Amino acid sequence: MCSDKAASAVNRRRHFLRIAGAVLALTSFAAGAAGAGAPPAELMAAEALPDIALGKPDAPVTIVEYASMTCTHCAAFHATAYPKLKSDYIDAGKVRFILREFPLDPLATAGFMLARCSGDEKRTAIVDLLFAQQKNWAFTEKPVESLAGLLKQTGMSQESFEACLKNQDLYDNINKVRDRAAEKFQVNATPTFFINGEKFSGELTAESLASKIDTLAKQ
Repeated sequence: MCSDKAASAVNRRRHFLRIAGAVLALTSFAAGAAGAGAPPAELMAAEALPDIALGKPDAPVTIVEYASMTCTHCAAFHATAYPKLKSDYIDAGKVRFILREFPLDPLATAGFMLARCSGDEKRTAIVDLLFAQQKNWAFTEKPVESLAGLLKQTGMSQESFEACLKNQDLYDNINKVRDRAAEKFQVNATPTFFINGEKFSGELTAESLASKIDTLAKQ
């Protein structure tokens, strides 16, 4: 689980993670830590940025994930548990999935900004790409240059890249999403999940997710 405290030491962490990133990315919080939940109506209220949801709007289970683009545990979740979640539950109409921005450092904010600037249709694909390639941009000596190179492969020009990172309104709105989660729902680390309003902190496995979703879908 990645936290604000860890983010304050991001420079030291990058050096360490270049050496041990692969090990950390594989660390799993098998079931996650359940905590106080949030009323679904309040959780799903309008945000500073519109949600980009995957799955059927009337799916019996809604999962909201708060993630940071530089969080190794978030990247691990999206590499291991998320593919099965998508194929078995999101695509099957059993789960509506929403990923919300909870950047733990300015570099994570930049990653989310670039995903939003790519357009609603490409935002999820860009988030997936940045998680998959996290070690190749977030923990390099020149992360912004690495980001530019990665986004160039998706068709984003250098001019668009620079304009996006100068978009003050987008920067402010991403941080408003983060601040609301911290204030209203006591989110203080990533990943944090709300499953039909029930809160789970820490990386969830495919098995623990399946068990929870199957139980809720039968209710």
